[in-house]
Amino acid sequence: MNDKSPSDQVLAVKDDSTERSIPTAWRQPFRDIVEAFIASDYRLENGVAGVAPVSPQTAAQIRDYLNSYGATLVALPEESWGSSTCLWYGDHWEALVDLWTQEEGSSDLVLQTKVTEANARFIIQVNLVYVP
Repeated sequence: MNDKSPSDQVLAVKDDSTERSIPTAWRQPFRDIVEAFIASDYRLENGVAGVAPVSPQTAAQIRDYLNSYGATLVALPEESWGSSTCLWYGDHWEALVDLWTQEEGSSDLVLQTKVTEANARFIIQVNLVYVP
């Protein structure tokens, strides 16, 4: 994907014709989301900068899906950014972050989110964890 600047920063590009890599600015919040899930904080009650609160229904879906998947979620390695993608949808981005497990390494699981921009900041909304 050709969305890197000369400094190797991946930028958030508003282009609805091409899937792109996850922007550099979003990567730490995604790492923090996964770390919260590892700690069983599916509602992100301890807070994650740049991430909207997760509804009880969404948190329950994520908890149940991860439990039924039967593998142990682990922190996102750098390799996850090579396959995770986002796409602009006119007023937001949809992002799919590939999740990793202790048993499999790169798993079939993805974290699906909506990312909006407001006041020059990005806000991530966690929607779902699932196997596409």
